[in-house]
Amino acid sequence: MNLTTTTETFGQDDQSWLKSAHGTESAQTITLDTSAFTPATHYPKGYFPSGLPIGKITATGKYGPYDGAASDGREALVGFLFTAVSAPSVNTIDPQGALLWHGAVVESKLPVAVDAAGKGDVAGYIRFF
Repeated sequence: MNLTTTTETFGQDDQSWLKSAHGTESAQTITLDTSAFTPATHYPKGYFPSGLPIGKITATGKYGPYDGAASDGREALVGFLFTAVSAPSVNTIDPQGALLWHGAVVESKLPVAVDAAGKGDVAGYIRFF
């Protein structure tokens, strides 16, 4: 775990997938399991984009990309990455992020599509428009 203070600079974070500010004030701090993500699919530009659908890995309590076909806990959608997070250069470093676990999202603007099962997982917490 790296506890040193660092400064990161990103271009403008594209949060056009957010329908409203509702829920953004209560985003939950999470740890991303970098090894669970595929670089070319989930962070081809060197960062995990905001709006990325997220699931919780049961064995570790860390978070990875939602995958309805997974069997490690990520098959249940728990929310979306609230802000972009810089991807480490090696997959053994797990960065912190923020999880939007309730609110409203514009489905067509998400960086990765969510299937019907995922939408059912967050029904009552997240509304899709």
